[in-house]
Amino acid sequence: MAYDYKTMFDVSGKHAIVTGGAQGLSRGMAEGLLENGCKVVLIDIQQEKLEAVCEEYRKMGYEAYGVCGNLADRAQIDTIFDKAMEILDGKLDILIPAAGVQRRHLPEEFPVEEWDLVLNINLNAVFLMIQKALRIMLKQPTGGKIITIGSMVTWFGGTTVPAYTASKGAVSQLTKSLAVDCAGRNININCICPGYMDTEMCANMTQARKDECTVRIPAGRWGTPDDLKGPVLFLASAASDYLNGATIPVDGGYLVK
Repeated sequence: MAYDYKTMFDVSGKHAIVTGGAQGLSRGMAEGLLENGCKVVLIDIQQEKLEAVCEEYRKMGYEAYGVCGNLADRAQIDTIFDKAMEILDGKLDILIPAAGVQRRHLPEEFPVEEWDLVLNINLNAVFLMIQKALRIMLKQPTGGKIITIGSMVTWFGGTTVPAYTASKGAVSQLTKSLAVDCAGRNININCICPGYMDTEMCANMTQARKDECTVRIPAGRWGTPDDLKGPVLFLASAASDYLNGATIPVDGGYLVK
């Protein structure tokens, strides 16, 4: 039988949660799902921006809904997740715990409160959201897809970003561990590692550092949120049913140069 790509890559009618969805790569990934028929709850701490983004998508005919909350506050995560699941009518097919923050300081000067903030959002909230999602997905006959977000610093050290590097390295390893426990239970968990992307997170880099990074990218340009839509649709659909625990660079060839 011929491979039916339209069916295998179809995500229409699926229910999804994307954290950090009001801007940047998270918004791009949520948008890719919305454009292809998903009902998506976007979670973000920026209430006005979140409401504006969801309203914009609803005017386009997409099923976009927002839940505002602070993922760095563990006490709020239960409420955030419960509100999202109420909107999604108790069904969750796709989780993308993509919210992330970065802080830049030399290691000897790195404020411990900023270390805690980065680890709480980039790692702890990721695990807690996945844990809650698994309790839903494991009860569903259709299982579920979880897409974590790593980084180039999954492989490299970066500079002046010790907390970010530690958190993203941990996310890639967490993905592998969870995949081992879930692969035989109809759950796929894979990790996308974006390269240098033209988003708000990199706005505080010096121009010299940006130029240094651009020279190393074989594609000759930085990525955009649109560049993650294809990988997300693959990992969120039946096309990736036999892929589990993978760490996938989406970086214009940066890693292999």
